[in-house]
Amino acid sequence: MMKFTRSDNITPLRSFKDANHMNERIIEQHNSVVGPNDKWYCLGDLAMHKKFLHLLHRMNGEKVLIRGNHDTEPANVYLRYFKDVRGTHQLDGMLLSHIPVHPNSIGRWKANVHGHLHANVVTVGDTQVPDPRYVSVCMEQLDDYIPVSLEDLKKRAKI
Repeated sequence: MMKFTRSDNITPLRSFKDANHMNERIIEQHNSVVGPNDKWYCLGDLAMHKKFLHLLHRMNGEKVLIRGNHDTEPANVYLRYFKDVRGTHQLDGMLLSHIPVHPNSIGRWKANVHGHLHANVVTVGDTQVPDPRYVSVCMEQLDDYIPVSLEDLKKRAKI
């Protein structure tokens, strides 16, 4: 069992027997919906170690990496697998980022599509109510690790 846990430090965030099992499932689910000519934005924290980057050759699509806090290799390492490497990207009125932007800065966009938070969500003020301006595409929040289409993102963001 992987040791990647929720905030209680006990409950696993992902229920795979090991990293290889997880990687194979993610590749399978990715390729089930992403075609060779589709554009795919990865919103960071691609791999915990660069030894796994070679797996990207098995994943369909034209890839753009939005760097995450764990994507610490030089850009040329990622450019072997990605068409482009960026800090953020604006797409159809949405901001794609790894870390959610501060609520005071989101007003320029209709939504912030982000990663980074795993099982957590951005909430409204001090409440537990999810802020509808933020759409998390963390693996832990995807439906069975299936990437989210642009159309589905727009529906989730109510655009």
